[in-house]
Amino acid sequence: MSDIIASASASATTTPPYVVDECRGVLHVYSDGSIVRSSKPSFDVPVHDDGSVLWKDVVFDAINNLQLRLYKPAVVASSPSSTSGSKLPIFYYIHGGGFCIGSRAWPNCQNYCFRLASELRAVVVSPDYRLAPESRLPDAIEDGFMAVKWLQAQAVSEEPDTWLTDVADFGRVFISGDSAGGNIAHNLAVRLGAGSPELEPVQVRGYVLLAPFFGGTLRTKSEAEGPKEAFLNWELIDRFWRLSLPTGDTTDHPLVNPFGPSSCNLETVDFDPILVVVGGSDLLKDRAEDYARRLKFWGKKIKYIEFEGKQHGFFTIDPNSEAANELMQIIKQFVAENSI
Repeated sequence: MSDIIASASASATTTPPYVVDECRGVLHVYSDGSIVRSSKPSFDVPVHDDGSVLWKDVVFDAINNLQLRLYKPAVVASSPSSTSGSKLPIFYYIHGGGFCIGSRAWPNCQNYCFRLASELRAVVVSPDYRLAPESRLPDAIEDGFMAVKWLQAQAVSEEPDTWLTDVADFGRVFISGDSAGGNIAHNLAVRLGAGSPELEPVQVRGYVLLAPFFGGTLRTKSEAEGPKEAFLNWELIDRFWRLSLPTGDTTDHPLVNPFGPSSCNLETVDFDPILVVVGGSDLLKDRAEDYARRLKFWGKKIKYIEFEGKQHGFFTIDPNSEAANELMQIIKQFVAENSI
């Protein structure tokens, strides 16, 4: 009898690990705590690199081996040395992925950055950040800050990277983010404040929050009633938060819920101008709309744009759609209005 029990016990201890969490086929968390990431992106689309935009990778955090990808229009790049009046604004694009997946090198991110650099006539900076669950919040927020501090270091360096400094206007910086990247952009706006004095001579002129990934313990109407077949459904939202939040914390964490019980009072924060964009069928819509409504009530310079019927990430999933084209013009106008 004891032999049978021992055999059953041995069999139980040798049960192979099984998947307990999975995100878009590229992140698998196993029952033994191991994590496997696929090198293949979840958006496996062709890269449209026609040579009109030049790009390169730069390490901005050697300790954590983090890189950012720089883009600039090739025509401007061919000029020997631009005058300050003809230099280009700098536009950060921080990728999304629920703080768990995504990369500056994913084709959907790269294609959108090509388009931003070309149509905005801007230097685009697309940084990576540490991902959860290996690196839980606040690591991604800190990495976003380090990516902006890297720009300041270039601005004051005696030996800067002229690939950047010959064409970039450090006095016209815009920080945008998509989904989780939009959350990072918001938290940078709070941390840096209007005029971003701690980044001098770099000056942030505005923030673009594209379907920002906010949360809270009380579900909104759009979260509760959102269809299961949505590109970003509630099950995936919940999974992203569970994997990225500090262990033991809830979605009322100050970095997640801008209006949570322990969040800072945003009424007292002096913000640079903010553009908030969301799809009307995005489960995150109600949180984005509430964010913009409250900040506007408090007298902040904020603009809210909603694209009726559009899902989460519509502008990168279908970057040549009519809605994506309209959004590009809205961003272009926002940059122009806040560059004066």
